[in-house]
Amino acid sequence: MSAIPVDEAMINEAKELRDQLQRFLREYEFGMREVETKISILRDEFTHDHAYNPIEHVKSRLKSPDSIVEKLARKGIEEPDFDRIRADITDIAGVRVTCSFVADVYRLFDLLTAQDDVTVRTVKDYIAHPKPNGYKSLHAIIEVPVFLSTGALSVPVEVQFRTIAMDFWASLEHKIYYKFSNRVPSHLVQSLSDAAEAAAELDSRMERLHREAHGVPRRQLPPPPPSPRIVGV
Repeated sequence: MSAIPVDEAMINEAKELRDQLQRFLREYEFGMREVETKISILRDEFTHDHAYNPIEHVKSRLKSPDSIVEKLARKGIEEPDFDRIRADITDIAGVRVTCSFVADVYRLFDLLTAQDDVTVRTVKDYIAHPKPNGYKSLHAIIEVPVFLSTGALSVPVEVQFRTIAMDFWASLEHKIYYKFSNRVPSHLVQSLSDAAEAAAELDSRMERLHREAHGVPRRQLPPPPPSPRIVGV
């Protein structure tokens, strides 16, 4: 049985590429942790120092190498390097904050982005301007500093803010589209649209009940005044 020759140079090159990818993804993991810490501090403060905590739960995720490659393909980017990926893909690290009510979404957005070391790159307000399918959420790409042994690094993190009702609808919509491989029957598409309207009405009704039960003054639900950095899509 003949032995298969081993090309040491190719093996070393593959290992170096693997190591570069791991270092690249760790940068985003560290940025994600920074945002998680900021939100955790806010949640703990609300829990201990205020009568009401607007944060229901927090989830985070880091895109897998396969997901990054798929997104590069959708964008038509061929033979990318790490610098190109940094420039063109800003949602490698993601944090989702689920709030109790719509007003809480904007409140948490303001509290997070007002911090001195947070830079807002873009905001897409799908609550004020829902997607055609009924999807609602407030998306922000922010940059936070990560301090490594080699120095400070600014890392982009996508933060999504939504209510419990919005999160439930988005989860169901994702499962249905996955089930049908994105070819969802028209009657289900219409049902999802109707459910989105029902979820919006539920959000409004529950917030009214909360205000009445706790004697909270009526709060303005629309988003903060328009700013050049905030866009609706």
